[in-house]
Amino acid sequence: MRAIRLHDTRVGRVVALEPRDPGRVGIYACGPTVYSRIHVGNARAFVVPSQLKRFLVREGYDVTLVINVTDINDKIYTAAGQAGRESDGLAREMTAHYLADTSRLGLGRPDAEPLASETIGPIVELISELIERGHAYAADGDVYFAVRSLAAYGELSGSSVDAMDQGEGVQGAARKRDPLDFALWKAHKPGEDTVWDAPWGRGRPGWHIECSAMAEELLGLELDIHMGGTDLMFPHHENEAAQTLAARGRPLARIWMHHGMIGLGSAEKMSKSEGNIRLLGAALDEVGPDTLLMYFSGGHYRQPVAYDLERLEEAAARVARVREAARKLEPGQSPADLEPLHAAFFDALSDDFNTARALGAAFEWIREANRRGEGVGQAHLREMLDVLGLGHLLETTTARVPADAATLASRRAEARTRRDFAEADRLRDELRALGWEVRDGSAGPELVPVE
Repeated sequence: MRAIRLHDTRVGRVVALEPRDPGRVGIYACGPTVYSRIHVGNARAFVVPSQLKRFLVREGYDVTLVINVTDINDKIYTAAGQAGRESDGLAREMTAHYLADTSRLGLGRPDAEPLASETIGPIVELISELIERGHAYAADGDVYFAVRSLAAYGELSGSSVDAMDQGEGVQGAARKRDPLDFALWKAHKPGEDTVWDAPWGRGRPGWHIECSAMAEELLGLELDIHMGGTDLMFPHHENEAAQTLAARGRPLARIWMHHGMIGLGSAEKMSKSEGNIRLLGAALDEVGPDTLLMYFSGGHYRQPVAYDLERLEEAAARVARVREAARKLEPGQSPADLEPLHAAFFDALSDDFNTARALGAAFEWIREANRRGEGVGQAHLREMLDVLGLGHLLETTTARVPADAATLASRRAEARTRRDFAEADRLRDELRALGWEVRDGSAGPELVPVE
């Protein structure tokens, strides 16, 4: 196994991955709040953990990846009320859309995808422990975490306690002992159609306590890697860390990894509240999963990145380059003197999971293979691309697509990226005239002989 180093937000630097249980890695990633369909920015929270798991498995680790679904949340109640629907029905529908959309990326499913609504027992137990230890208090059916009761509060995000805002507005302000305190349990209110019994009254959990309970239930304390976007660092992850430490006396996670935000046309956060979103399903229809995965992989996970035409065209061109290279590659082992580039790919992933630098090594490998001409074995390249979920791009080696057809297919992919669908249709017809049909499947466009 390589020595793997990852950036830990809590300490503010890259640290060695030292699993709690040797040879095994548990990863918990915060998934979507299912009040609407997810957008491309949400998808990064699925892609990064999924690719990291694939890399760690390749390195010989036994990996368990958990990505939760938040199906109890104020946003769900609000969206359901606006739509005149029951909240649990809306949550179920949006969960189904989330599962379908992310499955189209071709990265497989996490090992567990717990629902907050199915974790009420562990949530209630965790809140009870916090009350017993003096870190939480009940007030008129609500329960609040007493922030100042935990000296370590604020260590994850590095924020000053006095400057913090929990984002709860005036909700429950009159019942809080301190404005900094945040809700663990919320008493049932008119119009909320999901409710559970608890020792302090009927109601439902707050957002932060849900993840603490789900993570511990499935991965235990001091789980190896906790992941999510930088927008979750405070208050969500700060509160997760605080709740578990206060209740159990042990940390929730050993490493906290945060990925940067994606913006539509800029590096600013893609957000439904800002109205600057691109739904994942629509993006998959327009450019296909291969272009999207190449786009995500082209930037370091910790950096913000824009979702714009220039970057999508670059990603589509890279996909086309791999497909073109695949025509010249043969099954079997790669030349030994290309091993340094193969090693450089995995060394880059070992160094804070730098997929951008890793791709540079992969395309340098392709350039060298192209220079040598036909007959180079593809094993190295397949191993590299498999980690990113793009290994299937090499399957065109068996089809032996002619160069002119591959070029037309590449131009068609670029036209679809530009949303020039008339040009894309024209190129499809040209391909058919050459005897090749384009099939746009879940793994991206594929050229097959016309029957």
